[in-house]
Amino acid sequence: MSSSTIKVTYRIETADDVEALAAKIASDQSTGTFVAVPGETPELKARVAARVTAIRPLEPTETPSFPQPGAEGRVYRRADADIEFPFEAVGTDLAALMTIAIGGVYAIKGFSGIRVVDMKLPPEFAGAYPGPQFGVAGTRALTGVQGRPVIGSIVKPALGLRPHETAELVRELVEADVDFVKDDEKLASPAYSSLEDRVKAIMPIILDREQKAGRKVMYAFGISHADPEQMLRNHDIVAEAGGNAAVININSIGFGGLSFLRKRSQLALHAHRNGWDILTRHPGLGMEFGVYQQFWRLLGIDQFQINGIRVKYWEPDDSFVRSFEALTTPLFSPQDCPMPVVCSGQWGGQAPETYARTGRTLDLLYLCGGGIVSHPGGAAAGVRAVRQAWEATVEGVPLETYAREHPELAQSLAKFGGDAKDA
Repeated sequence: MSSSTIKVTYRIETADDVEALAAKIASDQSTGTFVAVPGETPELKARVAARVTAIRPLEPTETPSFPQPGAEGRVYRRADADIEFPFEAVGTDLAALMTIAIGGVYAIKGFSGIRVVDMKLPPEFAGAYPGPQFGVAGTRALTGVQGRPVIGSIVKPALGLRPHETAELVRELVEADVDFVKDDEKLASPAYSSLEDRVKAIMPIILDREQKAGRKVMYAFGISHADPEQMLRNHDIVAEAGGNAAVININSIGFGGLSFLRKRSQLALHAHRNGWDILTRHPGLGMEFGVYQQFWRLLGIDQFQINGIRVKYWEPDDSFVRSFEALTTPLFSPQDCPMPVVCSGQWGGQAPETYARTGRTLDLLYLCGGGIVSHPGGAAAGVRAVRQAWEATVEGVPLETYAREHPELAQSLAKFGGDAKDA
């Protein structure tokens, strides 16, 4: 019998008793039900029952996260509650962990808000799942990039380009010495641009450039599919053509889909988290990214998109910084860290703040879609502008100063200014 525990922290909000609701989570999500049952013996509880180990009060609120009809004028208490689940009750099954520690909590009565804000897993999880196959070091090795961020772009328009049109844009990007290109997450295998036809159009360009430049641009093809076996066939199309990466819509394929793929994969798996916002956008509901990302890292994601500074979406900069810190903090060893992918409305203008707020690290994939392909001088100039922005940032030179002798960066500053929302 293992003495290990899984500790989950819940942010509880209620007009009632915080301590009572914390105890109810522990009971309902382990041995209990709505009424005492004969089999719930003291011995059984000692072995598998969850228990509340700490409650830390927070400032109350007068605005409930869940609507509370007829409760106007009430004060809602808030607290962070640590609850420990015996390892014996859950094991290393991530589906069981999600069901027991997270999934059922939101159905419990009495909450005006409930959010999962932290999770600490015991060492037993370290060897139970494969983790990243490539991660940070592997991404650098595959792209041949050392000592600076990996610079990437996204095929835009997201939908509508036919394979030969996509190939024309890819050719321009790779000839500008971009490090990484990806399909937009919305692109699967539509009739006008099947995966097989895209691979046939794009991979000869990638391989020809590799012969000339001595390094291979990483192209991540969208291979996600609801049928894991079809997704594996998609994987094989890319791998057999000499490709080395794939875009995976992790929320769409689920734990089982990713587990099935990772065990058989030869490609670097690039996670797009579309749908994540459903789980986190309300600050009083859902869960923190620091909890969510642990599942996907264990299952084997190599690169993880997490938005960036001054994004085009809703996420605040502080949230991005927390996500970056979560991905770069080992779960059990440094090898289980995926490459953070900084994205969403990025161009060179956010490089200085990104560098400063991520601890002056260069271990990231800096991904720009419109910020590269919409550059006034074309996509190739867009690649050079982003690289110049990072050169200036690392050297400690203001972008405006560096731009005096770097026309591509100057054009980028004039186009996008200090605001990335249109990039």
